Amino acid sequence: MAAFVGAIIAFVGIPFAAGAPSPLFVRYQQEWHFTDGTLTVAFAIYALTLLLTLLVAGSLSDHIGRRPVLVGALVLQIAAMLIFVVAPSIGWIVVARAVQGAATGVATSTFTATIIEFAPERHRRLGTLISSITPMGALALGALVSGVAAQFSQNPGPIVFGALSLFFVGAIIVLIASPETVSRRAGAVRSLVPRLRVTRAVQPEFFAALPVLTAAWMLSGLFLGLAPSIDSAVFRMDSGLVNGVVVALQPATSAVVGILLGGMGHRRSITTGAAVSVAGAAITVLSVVGGVFWLLLLGVVLSGAGIGWVFPAVLRVISPLTEAHQRAEVFAAIYLVAYLAYGAPVLVAGELVDLIGLRTTIAGYGAVVVLTMIAGMAVQSRRPTLPWDAR
Repeated sequence: MAAFVGAIIAFVGIPFAAGAPSPLFVRYQQEWHFTDGTLTVAFAIYALTLLLTLLVAGSLSDHIGRRPVLVGALVLQIAAMLIFVVAPSIGWIVVARAVQGAATGVATSTFTATIIEFAPERHRRLGTLISSITPMGALALGALVSGVAAQFSQNPGPIVFGALSLFFVGAIIVLIASPETVSRRAGAVRSLVPRLRVTRAVQPEFFAALPVLTAAWMLSGLFLGLAPSIDSAVFRMDSGLVNGVVVALQPATSAVVGILLGGMGHRRSITTGAAVSVAGAAITVLSVVGGVFWLLLLGVVLSGAGIGWVFPAVLRVISPLTEAHQRAEVFAAIYLVAYLAYGAPVLVAGELVDLIGLRTTIAGYGAVVVLTMIAGMAVQSRRPTLPWDAR
């Protein structure tokens, strides 16, 4: 139980640190005068390096153990935090985000597997729930705390990223003191060859979940990647606190929904979350086109609720289908889909903003999310009820 709690606390720092830079991007843009396209590069490079790392090292811990992989990931996180502290230009911020993405790619699937393995038998379901909601909840907390720091400090970067560096040092100590859950086995070097592999038992549910996972994470990426631009260009709000709240609201809602409604049937959670996400995307487009701020907040909340239903339910469907020695690899494939949808579309959107305008870009982005989610709902409606599905 001590290792279970310690791993959860350590894991919280990873998405917390990922959310922390977002409210500061507007301040960086005002100081260094770069375009919205460059802003989305600074956001999306995190997701893209995360994807590459997942491809290369997503299953490494299945071979050499969880602990050395996690300690290495946290050392990389400390390096990223220190680059944020001393960054003199947007180029250095991009470098910091790239290092941070690599560290997160190494850590995410491994932490997910570790938390489930550390969970006492009677809390195994809780372990799956926590590992699925932590990325969203901690992301929100990071954005909110950073937004507060930006509002009330002239130089928030050293405060936020310096504190995170110390946190990761403590997390490394906790992990070193924790037991190993996986025995070493051959194939570590071979596992570094980039590949996507989902076991045969998992494939039907994995491919059925692809459309809803893609659309839900696309919508999440929109808010974290373009929220500062939307606040500034559409609503004329340059407050660090407002940016932090808007960025934090969506993942915070995801975490709350995941906790409060985690007992709903898995298939029902996926389809309900998909429907709510469709509403969230449509309302977000209306808010930006019409310039209505309270509609934007409603769209943010609905999109957060959607992913809070969808993502934990997908993990609960797939987790019982995995063997222990394949678990990190399967979770790596899931997170690969999630972060590809999270980073790549918003990177394209950032370039389109400079070409066709923010409102037109958001309208097209929302249409793609809605159509993809509707396709996913149709696929889910054809899937059978699983024996372990909560009722």
